[in-house]
Amino acid sequence: MKIDDLEKTTSEDLGVLPSVVRRNILKLGLVVTGMYLGGSILSLTSVRNVYGAGVVPEVGKYPYNPHYSMVIREKLCIDCEQCKEACVKTNHVPAYGFRTTILEKRRSLGGEKFETTFMPVLCNHCNRPPCVRVCPTTATWKDEKTGIVTMNPGRCIGCKTCMTACPYNARYFKEETRAVDKCDFCFESRLSKGQTTTACVEACPADVRVFGNLADPKSRVFKLVHAPETMIWVLRPETGAIPNIYYINS
Repeated sequence: MKIDDLEKTTSEDLGVLPSVVRRNILKLGLVVTGMYLGGSILSLTSVRNVYGAGVVPEVGKYPYNPHYSMVIREKLCIDCEQCKEACVKTNHVPAYGFRTTILEKRRSLGGEKFETTFMPVLCNHCNRPPCVRVCPTTATWKDEKTGIVTMNPGRCIGCKTCMTACPYNARYFKEETRAVDKCDFCFESRLSKGQTTTACVEACPADVRVFGNLADPKSRVFKLVHAPETMIWVLRPETGAIPNIYYINS
């Protein structure tokens, strides 16, 4: 799957930004809120303004606890698709469907040289999910305890309005149930049964995906997101959905 329609690129490449520039950005209290696969910065915003235009909630101001989130260490992805295979097996995803996928971008380095990079994508479990707002039957909602955006197939009438509203193309129509299906952070298949991580995270051999409770200062997710020099971005911040999937280059 290509990523061309998901983001727009700019000429400034994060990979060539000097460390002093990155430090100065952080000293100003800014984080990257828009990035193109490969490292081009789209926008910067104040880390303190998460419920306006920002990305990361301030410490101690998380809407949920546990506040389940995932960090994607983009540069480590090798497109082995073991995450997708584990998701299919664990959550009984049909061959035509998906709960997670991997986008691909090939960037020219001049001449015949090029760089191929990969970006895992899944439901972003937004704090302001457009899919929930448009559902006419409350078949999809944001769980008040965990913040996971959930589906109830029994309520779904198959209108596919939520699929249209999703900024991340993270839903599909499941023929077997005649209802929309999507990632639920393996809540039904794993978390609700006492397991602490998702199938895709457990299967990844390159440690690309990190899952956990963002409201827990001891969690790896918290430490990655709040590391002093970590450059963080989310997909399509301009929608105002406030996603809980964070991308980093380290």
